[in-house]
Amino acid sequence: MSSEEVGEITNLEPAAIIGFDGHVIAGLRVHPDQKHLVFPLGNEISIYELETNRQTFLRGHTNTISTVDISPTGKMVASGQTNHMGFRAYVIIWDWQSRKEISRYELHRVKVQSLCFSSNEQYLVSLGGKDCGSIIVWDIEQNIAICGTIATKETTGDALNVCALRQRWTVFVSGGDQNLRVWHIDRDRKRLEVQDVAVGKLRREFTGMCITEDDETLYVGTMSGDIVKIRLNVSSNPNASAQDKLPVLLGCFGKHNPRKPVGKDCEKYHYGVRDLLILPNGCLVIAAGDGTIDMVQERNIQSAKIGGVITSLQIVNKTSLLIGTNGCEIYALELQNFKTSLRLLKTNFSLVFATASHESIRIWSTSRMQELLRIVVPNFASSSIVFSRDGKSIISAWNDGVIRAFTPLTGKLIYAIPNAHNKGCSSLDVTSNGKILVSGGVEGQVRVWKIEPYVQSMIGVLKEHYGPIESVHINCFDTEVVSASRDGSCVIWDLIRLTRKHVIFAHTQFIAAQYWTNGVQILTAGSDKLIGYWEAFDGSLVREVEGSKSGPINAIDMNMTGEYFVSAGTDQIVRLWDYQLGTEVAVGIGHATSITSARYSPNGKFLVTGSSDGGVFVWTVPEKYHIKIVSPDKEGKNANRKTNSSDSATRKAVQYRPTRNANENVRELESARSNRSDCQISTCPEVDINAQPTIDPCVDTASLADDTEREEQQQLETRSFHSQKSQIFE
Repeated sequence: MSSEEVGEITNLEPAAIIGFDGHVIAGLRVHPDQKHLVFPLGNEISIYELETNRQTFLRGHTNTISTVDISPTGKMVASGQTNHMGFRAYVIIWDWQSRKEISRYELHRVKVQSLCFSSNEQYLVSLGGKDCGSIIVWDIEQNIAICGTIATKETTGDALNVCALRQRWTVFVSGGDQNLRVWHIDRDRKRLEVQDVAVGKLRREFTGMCITEDDETLYVGTMSGDIVKIRLNVSSNPNASAQDKLPVLLGCFGKHNPRKPVGKDCEKYHYGVRDLLILPNGCLVIAAGDGTIDMVQERNIQSAKIGGVITSLQIVNKTSLLIGTNGCEIYALELQNFKTSLRLLKTNFSLVFATASHESIRIWSTSRMQELLRIVVPNFASSSIVFSRDGKSIISAWNDGVIRAFTPLTGKLIYAIPNAHNKGCSSLDVTSNGKILVSGGVEGQVRVWKIEPYVQSMIGVLKEHYGPIESVHINCFDTEVVSASRDGSCVIWDLIRLTRKHVIFAHTQFIAAQYWTNGVQILTAGSDKLIGYWEAFDGSLVREVEGSKSGPINAIDMNMTGEYFVSAGTDQIVRLWDYQLGTEVAVGIGHATSITSARYSPNGKFLVTGSSDGGVFVWTVPEKYHIKIVSPDKEGKNANRKTNSSDSATRKAVQYRPTRNANENVRELESARSNRSDCQISTCPEVDINAQPTIDPCVDTASLADDTEREEQQQLETRSFHSQKSQIFE
């Protein structure tokens, strides 16, 4: 690379963004144009176009977004965030057409709990979290706060939600722990008037709310698992200054079970009713914490169920129901075929890559940009995942201390190593032949396992670290392994003798360590924001470069030739580096929270990064940084030519590359699915028997010709020998 190219830093462009922050209550919103979805993703708001799958982002928040709302006509979007203890949290109002900020204010402490626009889009009502507890009414046109007060009484719990009426723009409702109140905005006197809903002795934690089109009835879900029906008793005149009557309780309802006798046929929803939605035909959709979705009209109930706690319900084009879950997934459900139409719409690599998180391992396709396979292990979290070199298994480490291996085609469990580590398994790697597995634990031990078809046995335990093992990596010869720990050391182990060779110390908590492609150097990263080059021979420091300016580096990975590597961390920036020069060559900005993992694709054309908010980004590597393989010319004249330095580097890459790449076997799955309309899985690729044989460009054609002549000569000699033998016997 020239000096001009060194100083030039290219922007990495995301090829796909997979993610949805399902932990935000009512965070999934459908725009009134019925063409876009709006939902939070870390500290950004994602605008997702349903027809084209294109995504744009609204950026301006300084921390994680906690609530989102859209104005009734869709002209504006409002969002609130959380902040560190003692600091104030922003509320931002965005213009939909220009995708730009209209105004912002920071009157709430620590967290903005909920937002709602008034029906005439003149006011924005914001509710603060438990550290704030206040309700603020913001005049959007004049860009001022006109009034505010404490949301609850001292004898009740915190308020959790606010909801505006559909016709009366000066009235809204708030609900929470043992409080349900109706508010009226008095603009002239710049104050809020409040009335408590008369619920008698009913004590509930109120969650999701929905109001009928005529503003007569309010339905509220509770964490007790029932639905409360309220008559609001609002004035028939929308311009009335105050309400004449108190809102009253009409009833408390549960789920009808026709199998039980009368009087005992009412059941509660498990884990509470999290959200409610009124359909245009008057039916009520109920979403529960156990994943149950019911469409109810009197005693006529249609049910469906998904995995995870439901946090959002939205309707699209009056025909489809969108469901958001705390597992960072979005499901679509057709109302006409309620029981059987459930499908996954959006979920948190040459052609396929895998991700590991809480309770699941998922295999993704880069061509379809969707999930191909999901492997679920309930109640546990996977901290590390690796493909075996032959592509026949996916090996994963779990926080229950068990190592589990699955098939990449069906997700079937191949084997499990129970009690592999006492306090949980945190990292692992496998040799090129797949017979030796190295794992690291939270207790600080490195353990070596022998993998056989019917039994998995421990070969040895390596004890040197006294902190959690963050990563282990085996060199290309399968003779050494380096372990990185948060105790400030990296240890180079001899896999043959199971002894320590060298120790690397630094004033940091090591988070990642990886061998270079030829195994002579080790690349490390950690909490000191530095990337270190170390000699594997004696553990001496060769070079240090600043890998980040504002936070620890959580992940590093190299391409197959070792020319470039990627780093990412808490600063939310993906950096591509030239290994030899130690300089940045490309930068990717897009993640909204801390990046926890980063991987290079085997073909060197993609980068995949994952963040703590469940977002997965697929980045396109610029073409000039792709892996360059030099092949002979068409006439084969380069076969006997003396190789230059670039040819030598290429042959090294071929030599150190495994005989079968980890993703190649899984690529057969993607190819089989894409070529068959019924999406059946085939492990045996089709072969054209009429195809002409091809010669590998890496094979020496001259020596191949010599071998052919030698074989023909041997065949002639053999025929001559048998002919002479037959004549002798005759």
